[in-house]
Amino acid sequence: MKMRLRSKIHRAKVTNTSIDYEGSISIDESLLKKANIDEYDQVQVVNLTNGNRFWSYAIGGSTGEICINGAAAHLSDIGDLVIIMTYGIYENNNIESPTVLRLDENNKIIDS
Repeated sequence: MKMRLRSKIHRAKVTNTSIDYEGSISIDESLLKKANIDEYDQVQVVNLTNGNRFWSYAIGGSTGEICINGAAAHLSDIGDLVIIMTYGIYENNNIESPTVLRLDENNKIIDS
């Protein structure tokens, strides 16, 4: 068994932060679907702007939304660029390629 990257949303721009929310990261629902991330999946968030890293869980958000909620809101500012990743456990002979979405400055998928 190996734990490997399952999906990645690369260079998402933080659109909001909300300390008073109970926790999680709100992610545009269409991005969740295309990245193969389900609501309440555990995610690792890596902030490219300031180097902070944290774990949270994903919830659906509105179009273009990337909102850092709860205590993690102290770790990001609006406009920061983040990478959002999920991991899976795979049999050594059943390893899938990860789903990778690359985003532009408006949190729209860049065709590659």
